[in-house]
Amino acid sequence: MAKLPPKPLVSEVLDAVHKAKTKSKKIEVLREYDSKALRYCLIINFDESIVSALPDGDVPYTPNPSPTVDSVSKLASEYRTLYNFVKGGNNELSGTRREVLFIQLLESLMPSEAEVLCLVKDKKLGKKYRCSFPVVSEAYPDIVWGNRT
Repeated sequence: MAKLPPKPLVSEVLDAVHKAKTKSKKIEVLREYDSKALRYCLIINFDESIVSALPDGDVPYTPNPSPTVDSVSKLASEYRTLYNFVKGGNNELSGTRREVLFIQLLESLMPSEAEVLCLVKDKKLGKKYRCSFPVVSEAYPDIVWGNRT
């Protein structure tokens, strides 16, 4: 398996997990490229106690037209805002404001990371990536699942 660049995108790590053939290789990739942004995405996707505060389904946003790693945000620097998009995370936001903020976030990211967030929002990461809860929970045994609301 090819090495990823230093500080890879969340989407690059998930691609590497997807391409890994065995459970142990998938766990190895998750551990090697561990990051808070990756963990947040996996927790939102797999923790049933976390419920999206956004509508299900496709998000009407325009992917960044000229993405380069230097010209766009990365989830690595934006993950701290993800609490705004789950129930109980920021009750001060109106539904419309929350949706506008989410669209702005998606449009600021690399298209591959925006796609990851759209999948995570609907807990459908497994539709694109072969990355399951048993793999994630074994890779990160320190994550406490449930009771996050």
